[in-house]
Amino acid sequence: MSRLEAKKPPLFISEPLAKDTVSQSLSLLSGILKSCYGPAGRLKQLHNGVGGYVCTTSQSSAILSRLSVSHPVLSVLTASVQNHISRFSDCGLFTAILCCSLVENFKSLNVASCTVIKISKHLLSLCMDYLKSEACGCRVSVDFSSLETLLCLVRSVLTSKPACMLNKPEVDHLTMLILKAFMFTVPCHVETNAVLGKCIIVPVKGVRVVDSTVLPGLLIETPETQLAKPLAVKRTCSNMIKIALFCVSMSGDLSNPEEGTITVPYGISLEMSELNQLLNVGKQLVNDEVGLVVCQKVIHPSLKQYLKENHVIAVDRAGLSLMEPLSRMTGSKPIASIHSLSPSCYGSLKDMRIERFASKHFVHLIPNDTVVCSLILCNRNETAWDELKRACETAEHVLQLTIKEPLALLGGGCTETHLASYIRHKSCSLSTSSFKDIDCSRTQYQLVADGFCRSLESVACSLNHDDGEILTDMVYGHCWFVPSGFPSVSNWSDLVSECGCGINGNTEDLNWRLLQDQFGSPVIHGCPKDPSVKVADFLTLDCFAAKCSGLQVALETANLILDLSYIIEDQN
Repeated sequence: MSRLEAKKPPLFISEPLAKDTVSQSLSLLSGILKSCYGPAGRLKQLHNGVGGYVCTTSQSSAILSRLSVSHPVLSVLTASVQNHISRFSDCGLFTAILCCSLVENFKSLNVASCTVIKISKHLLSLCMDYLKSEACGCRVSVDFSSLETLLCLVRSVLTSKPACMLNKPEVDHLTMLILKAFMFTVPCHVETNAVLGKCIIVPVKGVRVVDSTVLPGLLIETPETQLAKPLAVKRTCSNMIKIALFCVSMSGDLSNPEEGTITVPYGISLEMSELNQLLNVGKQLVNDEVGLVVCQKVIHPSLKQYLKENHVIAVDRAGLSLMEPLSRMTGSKPIASIHSLSPSCYGSLKDMRIERFASKHFVHLIPNDTVVCSLILCNRNETAWDELKRACETAEHVLQLTIKEPLALLGGGCTETHLASYIRHKSCSLSTSSFKDIDCSRTQYQLVADGFCRSLESVACSLNHDDGEILTDMVYGHCWFVPSGFPSVSNWSDLVSECGCGINGNTEDLNWRLLQDQFGSPVIHGCPKDPSVKVADFLTLDCFAAKCSGLQVALETANLILDLSYIIEDQN
């Protein structure tokens, strides 16, 4: 068949960063993300334009997954950030804002892009070496024998998500719950290849946040009519509950006709044959002293009744998501066929209870060793609950990353301003041989380093949404926020009490300067090892692994975008 329209040649766009449309789109995206950043970030409502679900959020994972981006340059940026979020969950906005700022600052320099890329790679190596060194003044060690720093990490995640609509008592309550749930998932007996357990979030909407709680084991929602009170369950001679876990339908339905042809002899009922087979399975379960049967799909009513008469609890419609944690928690192997049943597939439980939260009823399965737990997460409405669920998952992932690398970075913009001060100081003391190795001049290096530092500082500035002044001190290079309404000639010592992260108080002459003022090269003396304030109450922390990755992803993505010479678009 001939074409109705002639095939169009591809569209070649040279030097895409020089186009106004790219600059405008990049600036717009940067503005949207900056306005979401931090505890005082402004919320965004995203929907598809033709009705349907409306998402109210300030989290990068929700925004970028729902934001429609058409320009290839922005697609590269958002894809890189989303890949970072999928691996680390945290610091998505930091990564995206820094990347946008790096692109904007670097392309405004009168320096060849290839030279900018070489210098920026050297700057990144300086940052990473510093962050991983013992001399780093913007990181703290995390001691897992003490809860203080861990609580600070979790609290920092929760308070940075304003759409959760949490007050201080609710933040404190959830912080303890999340940390308790995480501790449940840490194995008691450490092996060579220890694997963390799993926390299952159970939704309960329309009730108070402080009604949230954590229980060891798993909760399976079930209709109240299926539950007998008191719960009579068969136990083995060792007082354990034997469990059989089925991942195949036990409804008695026939096979899908599309799977082949079935020849049935005259007088034989397939339905009765299936039911008889199910009842035979039930008899074997009873003989093997099984006390609990959990099925991923549906159990036939007749089999349920038979099991109930023999004091075996039957729970169906458990769902695919619970199969893996159930198997791990009980030691059972999911049974995939009702025609072959091996006693080696059974697992065991310590106890079973009935739990009720709001209008929902659950069977509570309590294991011998707690590596799986259930976080019953409550919030006042669906929108706030969805945001809170994402925040809790992020906090849990941050703790998992921290147990692998027990470090944290100072939050509240202090790591960014401290790094910027460090790079400014370091770039002034580089030897001539270093510039020869990079193949650039001192002037070029200083220009790129200044653009890099301004980009870091712009991320810290994004935390301020109330038009107040932002300061950095010349001793520690930390970030300080001045309330709005005061003139720029004010005595800063009278207006600030502590830095953004809370580790430094206004107890000495720190020689502040406005963060927007790019003159001067502050000398870093390093943060004090013993903070002057109590860490548990005041410190704002960021995940070390997530922020280091975000820094690398932002700079590498910015370099990739700067290196784009052509965009080729198919017009057909």
